[in-house]
This record gives sequence, C-alpha cells and structure tokens, in this order.
Amino acid sequence: MREPLGGEADWPGRALVHDLGACLRFYSRLPVPALPGEPDPHALPDFGRLPRMLPVAGLILALPPALVLLAGWRIGLGPFVAATLAVALGVLTTGALHEDGLADVADGFGGGASPERRLEIMRDSRIGAYGGVALVLALALRIGALATLLDRTGAGAAVGLVLAAVLSRVAALAPMVMLPPARPGGLSAAVGRPSRATTGVAIGLGLVVAILALPFGLPFSGVAGMVLLAALASLAVTRIAREKIGGQTGDVIGACQQVSEIAALLALLAAVRA
Repeated sequence: MREPLGGEADWPGRALVHDLGACLRFYSRLPVPALPGEPDPHALPDFGRLPRMLPVAGLILALPPALVLLAGWRIGLGPFVAATLAVALGVLTTGALHEDGLADVADGFGGGASPERRLEIMRDSRIGAYGGVALVLALALRIGALATLLDRTGAGAAVGLVLAAVLSRVAALAPMVMLPPARPGGLSAAVGRPSRATTGVAIGLGLVVAILALPFGLPFSGVAGMVLLAALASLAVTRIAREKIGGQTGDVIGACQQVSEIAALLALLAAVRA
C-alpha cells in the first residue's frame, strides 16, 4: 500500500477525506478523482467506517439542487417548475440510485409471495406496476412538498431540501445496522455493516446539520419534526424489510432513504403553516 507523501502525521484528516471521497463516488455520479494518498479509489467501499462522512456527502450532493431551486424561484419560473428542476438535478446527480431501490422494493414486496420470490423480483431490472406507482408518488410528493415550501418560506425551502437530504441518508443506515444482509453473496454483504462508532458519528453530524439549519429561517418544531419523522420512517421500512425478506439489501437502503426524505419534508411542511 502506497503511503501518502509526508507521512500520515502531516495530514491527520486524511482518512476522513478519503471516506468523503468514497461516499461521493458510491452515492453519486460525480467524477471524484483519486485523492492524495488514496490507495485505490476504485476499491469496494468499507461501510464499517465510510458512513461517518455520509452527512457531509449528503450536504454536498444537495447543494446544487438547492441552488437550482432558489434560482428557478428567483427568476420567476414558479414554485412547481423550480421544485421539479431541483428534484430532477438531484436524480441526475445520484444516477437515480435511491429511486431505483424504491421501485425494486415496491415491486418485490408488493408482488412476491415468499422471501425468495421477493428477492428474485427485486433483482429483476424490469419495473412493474408497484414500482412505477411508487416512483410517481415519491417524485410527486417531493416536488409538491418543495413547491409548497417555496410558497410558504421562500429561501427556507432550499435549507429544508438540504436538511432532508442529510437526515434521510443518515436514517437509511438503520437497515444496515439493524438487519443482516438478505443475500449472503450480495453487495450489501460485501461492503460490511457500519460499526457502532461509525453510526454514532453519522448521527451526531446529522444532528449538527439540523441545529445549523435553525438560524436560516426554519422553525424549531419543523426541524425537530424532520429528525423524528425521518427516524420513524427508517424504522418502519426496516421492520417491513425484516418481515418480508428477513434482512436488508441495497434496494432496501435506497427505499429507506426515499421514504425518510419524504417524511422529513412533510414534517417541515406541516410545521410551516400557510
């Protein structure tokens, strides 16, 4: 393994920066280059420690859609079009990673009669009726929530978008932490599970982002509701996955992120009255 120039002591945050780069590569289509001292940027990520930087990665990935949301609103495109463009950019940035998981889970859980059949359906690249409906509803709820937030809070909607992106990604760790891989030979089993310390750091950073959102116009009740409902949504998806397939997969984690993001946005929307 190649050592970084100058030694690791000269760069105490090297491991964190490398984990951030790995997060951005895994969760998005961004062309993140090899970082100084990084042994193998294309190696399979180690989820035992990588998710500790997931809140920071989520924040970075949410900033361009948030800026598009604000720009579209400022130039007079209207809340609906601005929100649609923001969600579209987010989907393009991540390569529809989480949306694909949601569709697969909806098809598998909705159409399979046994755990084995559900997993088989989830591996099928074709989309079925359950998956199509789930995608339409998820996109409609995200766009509608952001458009209504723009109407009610203006620039606060962009802050809500970023916070929902961060909290939902942290919440989506719940299946990985609480459930074993449903497929012993699958990707979820290969990347490992977050350690207790890694999970604690991810939750702590997510809460820090939530606290930092308060000075930007979001009410405390709304931020607290986002944290609570994102967590409850992730626990609900985790419980359903345990009942349906006895574990978790990458698709379950993607579905968990989508459901948690929607729950967080709706919680904020409920706290910001017209």
